[in-house]
This record gives sequence, structure tokens and C-alpha cells, in this order.
Amino acid sequence: MKVFKFGGASVKTASAVKNVKSILDQYKNDDLFVVVSAMGKTTNAMEGIVKALYEKNTDDFCALVEDRKDFHLDIMNGLFDDNSHLIFDEVEEIFTELIAQKDERLVENYNYQYDQIVSLGEVLSTKIIAAYLTLYENDACWKDARTFIRTNNAYRKAEVDWERTQKLMDSELKSKKCRISVTQGFIGHTKEGFTTTLGREGSDFTAGIIAYCTNAESVTIWKDVPGMLNADPKWFENTVKLDKISFREAIELAYYGASVIHPKTIKPLQNKNIPLYIKSFLDPEASGTIIQTSTENDDLVPSFIFKVDQVLLSITPKDFSFVVEENLSDIFKKLALSGGHINVMQNSAVSFSVCLDINKDELNHLVEMLSDEYEVRYNDNLELVTIRHYDQHTIDRVTKNREILMEQKTRQTVRIVMRNMGVEVEGDADIR
Repeated sequence: MKVFKFGGASVKTASAVKNVKSILDQYKNDDLFVVVSAMGKTTNAMEGIVKALYEKNTDDFCALVEDRKDFHLDIMNGLFDDNSHLIFDEVEEIFTELIAQKDERLVENYNYQYDQIVSLGEVLSTKIIAAYLTLYENDACWKDARTFIRTNNAYRKAEVDWERTQKLMDSELKSKKCRISVTQGFIGHTKEGFTTTLGREGSDFTAGIIAYCTNAESVTIWKDVPGMLNADPKWFENTVKLDKISFREAIELAYYGASVIHPKTIKPLQNKNIPLYIKSFLDPEASGTIIQTSTENDDLVPSFIFKVDQVLLSITPKDFSFVVEENLSDIFKKLALSGGHINVMQNSAVSFSVCLDINKDELNHLVEMLSDEYEVRYNDNLELVTIRHYDQHTIDRVTKNREILMEQKTRQTVRIVMRNMGVEVEGDADIR
């Protein structure tokens, strides 16, 4: 079996769905498990629907639901010649049940309700695509990930119960055999039968879960890029495609913030040595990138991961005592409570510095929590660049016209916190 994953951009229009079918047609002799995300920007739209529901803004709620209904109907009208097809009734029923929630009592657990509603984007896309494929394929079928991917009850960030999922997958494959199985990315279910989600961009992870449980031959993630690039073209010119890298390298790049692959996707594939391909749905004949066991190609091309809007925080005990484990335990606890995401850490005898993603409100709250016992200074509007397999030329290239505030090096990776010399910043951490 081959596992394919198609993201929202690859199914955002009727012509895009037809393109997916043309790709599947190239694999007539293979069993395929096809994981599909919500169409276009539907996940964002569904998040807006949940927000409007909880704010009791009925007009916005109804307008947003109607907009998503029209969006999906427009795609369906481009795929099906006859609107009496059963899929039209199925989609109508989903939206009828969704709009009815405006008159129902809200549950207190926002994250629970989020998962029940936002997951409908994947349900809709897979029902439509499976129905379209069955017009041409007798052996295509829709499968419900909410029956075989078992998770805990941590809504919006559910953890997979691997043992139970394996058993449910085995049973699912035996109960209904079809050559092309179409299922949802991003979602699972609790033992009570409630829908959960695996976190944003979790559809890649779903493909990894299914490949692991089915001992798949390979996983292919179809994207609108030619493969995995050594840098984001938005920030760097003359990017280079990485033809072949190791699981280890992919994990490192994902950890540092490379956006092509969901970080959790790699581990189940590495555990069973299942190769992962990144290919373009715009040019399916192109070679793409393969991620596999061998590390021999990892250092051929430097890779760059660029993050903006970083905050560099300097924390010093007010009594000028050494920063020891007790201080660090307290600081980490408050960092966790703030909601910020740590990217780089560094400490000296009397100070601890951390570069993190954090919004203004979270930053103010963090500074307030720390200020009783520590002197806190910070710089904001900073940039963080991570270079894998660096040399001095690559460092000079990315730091041109920048002031370096923090730099960390290992043998293979350098991370540099810096600011554009022309950008005004708040605070003055003056961290060196």
C-alpha cells in the first residue's frame, strides 16, 4: 500500500480535485490510502464559525456557515453533472446540523466544541472527493478516521493511542476492502466516540499513523512546491531543492521550524523505515524529495529556517545571585504559563536569556510574573535564523546589515538572533 496526503491547496477548486484524480490515475496497479485535508481555507473558516457561536453572534455565525456551504456547493457543481447525486443530500445534512447549533445550549469546554465543528471540514472534503472518484472507480471508498484513529481526550492536541489504533486499523482493513481508501487527515476519536483533532497541520501526521499501522510501502505528501527546499522562497532567493535527506535531518529541520513537514510525521515512518516523498501536485512527474534512512546527502546543501517577530528576554535575579537549578525551574514554570514558545536558550552565571515566539499580551503577563524576583529586559521585533550545515560564507550572507544579539553554534547548526539595523525595538536587553 502507498499512502498519499493531499492538503487544502490541492483540493480548493473543482479543477484541483480533478487534478488529484489524474494523479491517482497514474497508480492504477497500487492500493492507495488517500488522506485529505479540508478544502482551501476551510479550517480557518470553521474556526471563525466556532468563535461566532461562542460569542453568540448569530448573524456572523449564519453568514459564515452559509459561506462554507456555498463554497463546497460550488466545487460540487463543478464535479457532478447531476445535483441529484447522493453527495448533495449528505453535504446538505451536515450543514443543516451545523446551523442548528445556534439554537442549542453551548458546552462549557470550548476545545471540545472546536473539535466537533472544525473537523467537519475534513469530513466534507473526503465525502465529496470519494463520491467523485466513485463516478470513475468501482473500487474507491470513503473511510471515517473517527472510527479507527483512537486518541485521548486532549481536544485540539490529542495524543494517539497507538496500540488501540493498530487494532482498529487492522479491523477496518479487513471489514471493507477497496483499492482506493479516502479518509480525513487531522482527526481521530476518543473511546467515548467524540471527535478529536491532532493539532493544526496534523494531516501529515495522519498519513504517518496510517502508514505505520498498515506497514505501507511509502508515504507521499503532495504539495504546491517541487519538493523540500533548503529555504523559504519568501525570505531567500535562489533556493535549492533537497533531493534526498535522512529522517534525522528532516526531524531537525522540522524542529527548527521548517514548514513543509509536520514534526510528528517523521517518527512513525522512521520507526518502520517507510520512505517519505515530498512531491508537487502541479508537476507530479517531477522527482521531488525523498526522506529516508541514509545520511550521506544531508550536508551537501546548507538549509535555512527563518523566523520573525521574535522576542529576546534577559532574566537576572534581583539579588545578583547565581542562576542555578532552582531559579531555572521557577523561570521555566512561568514561561510555560505564559503560552510563549521557546526557540533558543542561553545562560551565564547571573542571567538567563531566551528567544521565543510570544504575543504582546503574553509577553506583558510573563514580565509581570517574573518581575517580583527578577530584573527583566527584552528586545522585540527580532529575527531568528537557523542554518544547518553552515560555513562562514552562509553566516555572512544572512547577517548582512544585521546586529547579532545572540549566537549558538554546534558542529552542524548555528542559530542567530539578530535585528535589522533600521528597526526600532522596545526595551533594551543588550544581550551578548
